[in-house]
Amino acid sequence: MTPELRHMLRDDDLSHEEQKQVLELAIKFHENRFYKQPFAGPQAVAVLFDKPSTRTRSSFSIGVAELGGYPLVIDKSGSQLGRGEPVADTARVLDRMAYGVVWRTFGQDRVEEMAKYSTHPVVNALTDDFHPCQILADFQTIAEHRGGVDNLKNQTIAYLGDAANNMANSYLLGGAVAGMDVRVAGPYGYLPRPDIVADAKRIAAETGGSITVTTDAKAAVEGADCIFTDTWVSMGEEAEYAIRSKPFWDYQVNPELMALAKPDALFQHCLPAYRGKEVTAEVIDGPQSVVWDEAENRLHAQKALLTWLTGKARGDESLLA
Repeated sequence: MTPELRHMLRDDDLSHEEQKQVLELAIKFHENRFYKQPFAGPQAVAVLFDKPSTRTRSSFSIGVAELGGYPLVIDKSGSQLGRGEPVADTARVLDRMAYGVVWRTFGQDRVEEMAKYSTHPVVNALTDDFHPCQILADFQTIAEHRGGVDNLKNQTIAYLGDAANNMANSYLLGGAVAGMDVRVAGPYGYLPRPDIVADAKRIAAETGGSITVTTDAKAAVEGADCIFTDTWVSMGEEAEYAIRSKPFWDYQVNPELMALAKPDALFQHCLPAYRGKEVTAEVIDGPQSVVWDEAENRLHAQKALLTWLTGKARGDESLLA
């Protein structure tokens, strides 16, 4: 196998078959947390945070350690990046020391710049535009509840709320890659960018999926297999909650809305969740909710992704399955 440097910067960086490989590997890591250890040594993976985090920090820190490596966790306040050092300079330094970079940051251009100067895999742990690691965990969760990765193509998923955010973008692209029927619903002024919708539709045409963007929440959830939502207010906007939340109340996931989906529909939320706002307590704490499986699967899916990317970079086929 010829070495091939690959990064995970947005959801369509994986093909349909590659996404299946990563998800099947994630399920194996769920069954055996020490299934493979590509960073035994330990080899370091730099895990950078420009934004606060609970699940991303926990899952990548623990995940790298369980892969046999050392997670070098660096906060914005503890790095020269936080003081304005060029991304390219940081990338060149880390590239000589670490075997990969995971970055939770703001602009998508930042992870793209990091990847440009890296000779090891770079993983987008969240940007303003995409959250591909979350989508892998979400789809692993569906696969585990719906009879395996091959059945993802038979699923209709619906995302409700702020449809202009990174989660909506990633559901569009990731769902299209999986061959799902993807529905995204949000109010006017909070719909996804046309270029992302166009990319998703192009991919869906190749994988047998479909893409629907609408302002009608009820139409989006009608007969759906899985319902997703996210907080209506992103980090740093909490003081504006009363104003920011006004357009979204018709998209609250409540028992009435869930009743329009299939009787066994799953509910997922990337967390943190605000009960009584984007989702009611009856739903997130109810029998159809799989949010805790979803949160745990961040660990397994990210370990699978790091292992798969490392296998590609080293030309080691044994790490791909």
